[in-house]
Amino acid sequence: VQLQASGGGSVQAGESLRLSCAASARTFSSYAMGWFRQAPGKERVFVAAISGRGDSTMYAESVKERFTISRDNAKNTLYLQMNSLKPEDTAVYYCAARSDPRTTMLVYVYQYWGQGTLVTVSS
Repeated sequence: VQLQASGGGSVQAGESLRLSCAASARTFSSYAMGWFRQAPGKERVFVAAISGRGDSTMYAESVKERFTISRDNAKNTLYLQMNSLKPEDTAVYYCAARSDPRTTMLVYVYQYWGQGTLVTVSS
C-alpha cells in the first residue's frame, strides 16, 4: 500500500486546513486508517483513526471537537478536517494504514506510512 499525504500549509491560529491522503490499496475498505503527527524534537503521536467502513472513529483528546477524520472508500482517500487550529498543532502530519479494518491509536500496528505533510500554525 502506498500513501500520499497532501494539504499541509501555513495558517494563522483559528483557521482551518484539510489534509488528504490518497491510497493505492486495492481494497481500501479493508484497512483502518490513521493520522499521526510529529512536532520538532518530539515523538510521533496519534491524532485520529477511522475504521475500514468509516463507521468508527477515535481522536486524541487534544483534537476532539476541532478535528474530523473521514474517508471516501470509492476514491481511496482519507481526510482530516482541522478547524480552530492552534500553534501547538504545528507538526508534520502522517497518514497511516493497517491491514485490519478496526481502529486503533497504537502507532506500532500501522504497517504503511505516507511521507508526511507539514502544518504550521502561527499565533
